[in-house]
Amino acid sequence: MAVKASGGLVVPDWPAPPNIRAAVTTRRLPGASVPPFDRFNLGVRTGDDAAAVVANRAALVDMLELAEAPHWLRQVHGVAVHDADAVLADVDPEADAAVTRRPGRVLAVLTADCMPVFFCADEGTAVGVAHAGWRGLAGGVIEATIAALGVAPASLVAWLGPAIGARSYEVGADVRSAFVDRDPGDAGAFASTHPGHWTCDLYALARARLERAGVARIAGGGFDTFSDDRFYSYRRHGETGRFASVIWIEPQRVKVDAPDKASGEAELGAAAEPAFARVTAA
Repeated sequence: MAVKASGGLVVPDWPAPPNIRAAVTTRRLPGASVPPFDRFNLGVRTGDDAAAVVANRAALVDMLELAEAPHWLRQVHGVAVHDADAVLADVDPEADAAVTRRPGRVLAVLTADCMPVFFCADEGTAVGVAHAGWRGLAGGVIEATIAALGVAPASLVAWLGPAIGARSYEVGADVRSAFVDRDPGDAGAFASTHPGHWTCDLYALARARLERAGVARIAGGGFDTFSDDRFYSYRRHGETGRFASVIWIEPQRVKVDAPDKASGEAELGAAAEPAFARVTAA
């Protein structure tokens, strides 16, 4: 697993085009929340003080100098994919994934053991992110997100973000059956611990689905939110916050130089380094 981490952010190390920006927040960012939601909780349906979450979300926008606030979802462990380029709703849409082709539009999912899966087209023209716990994986949220992106799966790059690791994730027969009954090849993602119980490797299950869908370039994985206290973990604490995985297409930025005294015309110069690159630099 290779990632860049600085200033409380985890930045995917993946072969994405240079105009694609992505990051995962951690509990090491300063924020307004107090225990058990400390510090940078971004989930509004956790029991945290609503004003604290609003302040944390505003701080995220300021820190990354985002063109707009992230498009938050009301996640239900399903497979619906929100098209963030469509007409915007007044409330968070009920969905567990989102896609966009519009520069500056920021997508986000919230997790605390489930897996965030980032997607981008290799030409930098489309991005997506999915909230993939075991129910979403079994139901097809990865495949639904790929379909919604509307590009050839072979042109996609995927990154598997922080999720509970196999060594920390014990499940019952219902979870194993949800996968193995549909595809016996998924049995390799489960290891028996005692009768009726297995460890579950979400990363292996996600990679298998991506590969079957035609996505060959897959990076990330190797995290364990249960044992890594940088991240919120529902299984570790029960009452806890949520960290965010955000992705966007960086808008092209230009600066206007001083008018030429002879021609009176302004010249378009190269864009300054994006704020995101400054924030996350080691």
